[in-house]
Amino acid sequence: QLQFVESGGGLVQPGGSLRLACAASGLALDRYAVGWFRQAPTKDREWVSCISASGGSTYYADSVKGRFTISRDNAKNTVYLQMNSLKPEDSAVYYCAAKYYVCSSLGSAYNYWGQGTQATVSS
Repeated sequence: QLQFVESGGGLVQPGGSLRLACAASGLALDRYAVGWFRQAPTKDREWVSCISASGGSTYYADSVKGRFTISRDNAKNTVYLQMNSLKPEDSAVYYCAAKYYVCSSLGSAYNYWGQGTQATVSS
């Protein structure tokens, strides 16, 4: 059973940066694509980014393209989301999730989910 623990959330001013980490345990992460999703109060869950199992392919939602970078370190069983130039509308609980090998923007395609970490962008 694959389990995740997200970390790195917090309060940051607009224009600032946060680096989220998604640490896996229970199974090796190298067969799994890992996606990041976010959900703000009163809003639907939104797909943010995904990295393939090999790390060779990355994908981003238009709303974060050019500002966020996803990466992975399979030796550490960890996936990262570097978030730069943060805006108030980026405030949300961020979740990582895993599915076999290839990415998807559909939350229903993912089998394993973390508990989430809160990121708040406010002055």
